[in-house]
Amino acid sequence: MPSALFSPLQLRSLTVPHRGWVSPMCQYSCHPETGEGVPNDWHLMHLGAFAAGGAALIMSEAAAVNAAGRISPLDAGLYSDEQAAGWERIVRFVHQHGAVECKIGAQLAHAGRKASTYWPFSGRSGSVPESDGGWLTVGPTSQAFDGYAAPAAMSEEDIQGVVSDFASAAARAVAIGFDTVEIHGAHGYLLHQFQSPLINTRTDGWGGSEDGRNKLMLAVVDAVREVIPDSMPLLLRISASDWADGGVDVAASVRLARAASERGVDLVDVSSGGAVAHQDIRAVPGYQAGFAEQVKRDAGVPTGAVGLLTSATQAEDIVANGRADAVFMARAALRDPHWWLRAAYELGHDISWVPQYQRAVPRHGF
Repeated sequence: MPSALFSPLQLRSLTVPHRGWVSPMCQYSCHPETGEGVPNDWHLMHLGAFAAGGAALIMSEAAAVNAAGRISPLDAGLYSDEQAAGWERIVRFVHQHGAVECKIGAQLAHAGRKASTYWPFSGRSGSVPESDGGWLTVGPTSQAFDGYAAPAAMSEEDIQGVVSDFASAAARAVAIGFDTVEIHGAHGYLLHQFQSPLINTRTDGWGGSEDGRNKLMLAVVDAVREVIPDSMPLLLRISASDWADGGVDVAASVRLARAASERGVDLVDVSSGGAVAHQDIRAVPGYQAGFAEQVKRDAGVPTGAVGLLTSATQAEDIVANGRADAVFMARAALRDPHWWLRAAYELGHDISWVPQYQRAVPRHGF
């Protein structure tokens, strides 16, 4: 029986060779000597290995749409010509050296009140002070994420500026050859901060009701959709649940996904959590796949599943049974950058290998 995981997926004019994709993974490796937010040789190696390993679509790590939107001082951006040139080199490599006709997408993000933090392997935690290269963060209100510095509440001008910055970053992504764009609306970053009732207590048009709290997310969708070609698919990553009482739940996420689809989002990348420190996530293998399944079913929009998805049979089951249209890999891909070659072998699917690795094609077991 043909593999569902290794069947192509058509999104607008983009044909993705199969449904095993690389999830965005921050590397915290844009070192000052190579330029603020500029991807470098590490990023080329990191993402290029997945292309050679058989991935069909690789999402970039979160690329900030302005300097204040970076999670840490070592995070990537897509708001300058220098950053665009760094990404263009990677895009070209992925297109030239994929085992399959690998595609690459740009994830665009703003960390909001969770910006200006120390990177995970720095040996420090919390917010980076301005004296150490940090900056004043922004959010829907001045309420801080637990353990972080308080942000400045965003003005109308600030909000409109962020919408414009997302559009400008998307236009850069198109110009340098990315195949798709994903808006990061999850994990407690700015767009999710506005969406979550646990954070957004504004009383103006950008808060209050669910429609008000979703307004920024959908304004960004509209702005990005306007500047990318009609032929290019647009993805949206959401946190389907805040895993906390009174927060976003999957029913609210279905309504958001439906509204986003009506505005031109072609696939919803369904993750969860990140809004508040007191979240109670019950992480078991495939723990978010049910969210992707419900959003797909109830919102009528294609979805991607992510979260402790590690085996070929697990990924095949999700796609074959219509629970999601694609599966995003993260930690499993870090452990084995050739995960897709191995998965295809285990599922009995004949996948192409890059010529340089042909001598290693398995004949008698992987």
